[in-house]
Amino acid sequence: MNTPQQRSTLTIALCFIVALIEGFDLQAAGTAAAGLRQTFALDPKMMGWVFSVGIIGLLPGAFFGGWIADRIGRKKILIGAVTLFGVFSLLTAYVDSYSHLLLVRFMTGLGLGAALPNLIALCAEAVDERRRGTAISVMYCGVPLGGALAAVVAMFAHDHWQTTFIIGGLAPLLVVPLMIMLLPESSVFRQSAVHATRVSTAKALFGEGRAISTTGLWLSYFFTLTVMYMLLNWLPSLLLEQGFTKPQAGMVQMLFNIGGTLGSLLGGLLLDRCNPIKVVLSVYAGLLAALAGVGFSVGIVPMAMAGFAAGLFVMAAQLVLYALAPPLYPTTVRATGVGAAVAIGRLGSVAGPLAAGQILAAGAGTTGVLLATSPGLVIAALAVITVISRSTQGLGLKTAPAR
Repeated sequence: MNTPQQRSTLTIALCFIVALIEGFDLQAAGTAAAGLRQTFALDPKMMGWVFSVGIIGLLPGAFFGGWIADRIGRKKILIGAVTLFGVFSLLTAYVDSYSHLLLVRFMTGLGLGAALPNLIALCAEAVDERRRGTAISVMYCGVPLGGALAAVVAMFAHDHWQTTFIIGGLAPLLVVPLMIMLLPESSVFRQSAVHATRVSTAKALFGEGRAISTTGLWLSYFFTLTVMYMLLNWLPSLLLEQGFTKPQAGMVQMLFNIGGTLGSLLGGLLLDRCNPIKVVLSVYAGLLAALAGVGFSVGIVPMAMAGFAAGLFVMAAQLVLYALAPPLYPTTVRATGVGAAVAIGRLGSVAGPLAAGQILAAGAGTTGVLLATSPGLVIAALAVITVISRSTQGLGLKTAPAR
């Protein structure tokens, strides 16, 4: 790889492959939910913990994965993270008890969490500022594509739910050697590390006028990921609860992920090319409308359309957040800043599946679950607009120096 353009292309391509595998593993438990429920005799609350314990692992994984990467490099931590979630995803297929299932899902989440801030940082630093949102979009569209593949595998695997986790474990382990040989370390990070002066985590996140922007970013991550992970984990079960068949639920889940792929691409592209506040308003308004469609649709055609729209808008919202985070922070603390935001979002990721399980157990039904998420999305949209508004005043996105 002799030219910067070649290194950028290779970085984004390899990060896309990792994101594809990550998306597969993130949705593995959701697509295998029926088999897990039957094998381990799980009630809705227990299923909520199966979904949430992996997400709990994402939280420390995201924070410490970013924090350590700012000290020893993005590439090393990413390779370690991919190895970790590959091993424990594979082990999920062979557990023999509920407690062991929770343990391996937590460890899988730890690896998945550590991978994401480094994928974002590597792609953000591989291109110039004008193409940052697009680069992150191209990388991140691998996540919903991976989720769609997980849904397809689950449809063909029928009652053999272990197949999903075997594929989800072997794929990352096969990619690790390619990453070791081919993935370049961020040149921006290497240059900055030479002259880096270490600062405290608090100063990295809240110093130099970043307190309000960081807080707004965290609020938007929390509430947006609450909805995203509720849908990722509970959508098939919610559809079954509404009377749709398992193949119909699988089809809607697949359309949700296809919509998410399109949303991932559009989120960064629009952010690079259009007024960001208008993009945010459109995305969150569309997400609220799509959730209403999922809650009130009675036929498979309108439900399929609502599922596609929900995937498109929730992934576009998340991609906007992922594209906004890196330029808020200088290079020497960028992975820490992104990792902290992702970790806060994981708190919402934990809350979403757990809350859905509790609401369903209380008998509120699908509509009750979806209506409960609406106020949080309004808060998320307002928080993102605050971050963007401050960035245009020179307090964030365009002015964080690479030092």
